[in-house]
Amino acid sequence: MTKKAFIFDLDGVIVDTAKYHFLAWKKLANSIGVDFTEHQNEQLKGVSRVKSLEKILAWGNKDVTEDEFMELMAIKNDDYLGYIKKMDQSEILPDVLKILDFLGEKQQHIALGSASKNARMILEKVNILDKFEVIVDGNDVSKAKPNPEVFLTAARMLNCEPLNCIVFEDSLAGIKAANIASMVSIGIGDKETLKEADFVFKDFTEISTEFLNEIIKKNKH
Repeated sequence: MTKKAFIFDLDGVIVDTAKYHFLAWKKLANSIGVDFTEHQNEQLKGVSRVKSLEKILAWGNKDVTEDEFMELMAIKNDDYLGYIKKMDQSEILPDVLKILDFLGEKQQHIALGSASKNARMILEKVNILDKFEVIVDGNDVSKAKPNPEVFLTAARMLNCEPLNCIVFEDSLAGIKAANIASMVSIGIGDKETLKEADFVFKDFTEISTEFLNEIIKKNKH
C-alpha cells in the first residue's frame, strides 16, 4: 500500500488565528480613525498584509505616505504577534489532535502547507510542531493560493506523488490549489462555500477513522 501524504492548512483548520488578525487590524484601523465590521473583515481573510492595509485605508478614505504605510504594517504585525505568543494547546480546534495521532499511528506522511510566516511559532506554542514531518509556510513560497506551489512543495519534500496527497483546507482558494495540483481536497467548513472540494466536513469531529482508512487505501484515479 502506498504511503499517503496528509497536508494541513493552518489557520481555520488546526487553529483559529483569524480572530487575532481581526483584533489587530481593528485596533490599527481605529488608531487612524477608521472602523470596519466583521462582515468587511471577511475580505481580509487569506489576503496579504499589504492588500489588507490598502483595503482598510480605502474603506476610511485615508491617504498615507509610503513610510507611514510601512510603519502601520509593522505595528499591526507586532500586535498580532503579541496575541500569538499567548497561544497554548487549548487553541487547537476540536479533534485535530485525534486525527493527527491516528495518521501518525498509521505511519502516514503529515505536512503543513500554510501561507502564514508565523506557522512554526504557532505550532510550537500549541505544542504540536513534532507531529509534522514537513512544514511549508509563507517563508518558503512566493505564490499565494490558488496557486498550488505550497502543496506541490510539500509533496516534493515528502517524495510523494500529488495523486497520493490529501489536503485539508478551509478556504476556496486552498481547495482550488489542491484541485489544480491533482490532490484529494477535503474542505473544513461550509459546504456551500467549499463545494469544489472532493469532500466537505463542518469540522474534524465529523471525520471518522473509517473514512481516513478508506482514503489511505484508495487511489484517486
